[in-house]
Amino acid sequence: MIKVYCYSRCNTCKKALKWLDKNGIAHEAVDIKTDHPDAASLRKYHAMSRLPLKRFFNTSGKPYRELELSSKLPGLSEDEQFALLASDGMLVKRPLLVGDNYVLTGFREEEWKEKLL
Repeated sequence: MIKVYCYSRCNTCKKALKWLDKNGIAHEAVDIKTDHPDAASLRKYHAMSRLPLKRFFNTSGKPYRELELSSKLPGLSEDEQFALLASDGMLVKRPLLVGDNYVLTGFREEEWKEKLL
């Protein structure tokens, strides 16, 4: 079953969950704030996604700005970046959709259609 890490107060997450329901796609919603993925899971998801690691960061979120990560990320090792992502679910781009052999970050309807329909 598809796992969707999301935040209940995030409008994009609400839209994504509504889209999944509308299209009859079974999924498990996981609260990214209280039950966020650990570093090992994030490493696995990153490898499955084939995306740059920066795409896993919620660059518009308050924690990202408060930690001034836009200037710090380039100087961090991959291990440090995974540790940072695993430390706070609000740093992770959401929704984070995890399927059997793919991972999608954020909700881009066309991309989701291509993978899920």
